[in-house]
Amino acid sequence: MNHTRKVVISSAKNFLAHTPGLVRYGSKPIREIDNNPNTLQTIKEHSRGFTDAVSYPPNQVYIGGISVDNLAKTKQPWYSLKDNYSPKQPYGLIISEEEFITRMSMLDKFNLITLEKNFSNTVKDKLLKNGNFTESKVKNIDDGVSLEDINEELSKNIGSLPLNLENGSLIGYVKRAHDLDQSLTAEVMLENLACKVAAVSAVWDLLKDNEIDPHSIDYVINSGEEAVGDRYQRGGGNLAKAIAEDSDCINASGSDTKAFCCGPNHAIMMGSALISSGIYNKVLVVGGCSLTKLGMKYQGHVMKDMPILEDVLAGSAILLEPDNNESPIIRLDSIGKHSVKAGGSQAKILEELVSKPLKSLNLKFENIDKYATELHNPEVTEPSGSGNVPLLNYKLISALAVRKGEINKSEMEKFVEKHGMPGFSPTQGHIASAIPFMPHAIDGITNGKYDKVMFLAKGSLFLGRMTEMSDGLSFIIQSNT
Repeated sequence: MNHTRKVVISSAKNFLAHTPGLVRYGSKPIREIDNNPNTLQTIKEHSRGFTDAVSYPPNQVYIGGISVDNLAKTKQPWYSLKDNYSPKQPYGLIISEEEFITRMSMLDKFNLITLEKNFSNTVKDKLLKNGNFTESKVKNIDDGVSLEDINEELSKNIGSLPLNLENGSLIGYVKRAHDLDQSLTAEVMLENLACKVAAVSAVWDLLKDNEIDPHSIDYVINSGEEAVGDRYQRGGGNLAKAIAEDSDCINASGSDTKAFCCGPNHAIMMGSALISSGIYNKVLVVGGCSLTKLGMKYQGHVMKDMPILEDVLAGSAILLEPDNNESPIIRLDSIGKHSVKAGGSQAKILEELVSKPLKSLNLKFENIDKYATELHNPEVTEPSGSGNVPLLNYKLISALAVRKGEINKSEMEKFVEKHGMPGFSPTQGHIASAIPFMPHAIDGITNGKYDKVMFLAKGSLFLGRMTEMSDGLSFIIQSNT
């Protein structure tokens, strides 16, 4: 057994579901609706349709219909652009709310979702006709009940949540999994089902488009932020095994890695180590959506009379393998880590995550073609006063390059333009941190556009109130020579 194998990232897929009807169940909207029921109507009035979500430039960058370079040249506001794009692109796809809710029912093992009968029959026929799903999978979708039965359930059972589409139509409900367990409420069940389905959908796309036998996958690492468990082990997991099951990865095991926004980078490092050591050959790193972050900054959008842009749920899937002499290699000899002793200042974090890994390989800041960091879409964050997160990070990296004497202060703006990129990711926690660029990086490196790309992520550990520390981890992928 070879214990020092090189590891490549052979493929990656992103996934989006447009879910304006579920925005009401985001953490911020649900609190505001409780305080003022009229908020629900305000959210509906600022919802956008599926066609607008598909044509939205940042969403198209996320699934590969537009390059980051072209987005940088595209004048804002991006949400006003109505170009006609396909929901299926090289790096992923966007599906409608109807299909996403149907997929949740399809993968619901405990009858948590009940659908309206006419809706169920319609979507079943549609899924069978488009050929994406076998009859055996479609059979798993709930047969549905009458609208009268749904309304009766919602009127008598305060633990159930209605499922409405963007146009307001009632198409089902989610029920709690236990009458007393606060970890198994309908809200939590909806969050975890959505997370699982977003991850599984990305895996389905990756396996199908790359003609990969799901039985060849050895291990799945879930890097999401969800808390799967009951009252005795809240957040205990293991969603990775559930994702493997629903992806037909019958020979795989798996586990969850939790590190807030830094989770995917930790998972990629761990998965790479498993392959390098010879324990496994094919490891999938997956991340599902954060439903609680839907509409997180909706108030800023409403105030500026914009559509609510946090109306999509995201997922990702990344496949790691031993060296195939073609795909980008991950440099396991230059992992950047934010140690406990490093402290919490942004300058020190970037010293650990950027400067030290570069120095270990005798590289200069300019040798990295693109730095993928927190890629939050600024059109989502700026209206609420949260600023342009990616731009701030790139300015900090360029300032570090100045301090190291590698560029002049007058070159900072040019450095940011060349080595950075506009944010295009939905604000879905761990999803937004670096990994949305992975399909772009694989393609760019394989085709000779890039030689080296650095992925750096930071995690807000202090949010759990167990420590005041932050976290961070970075890695470099490079062309396979």
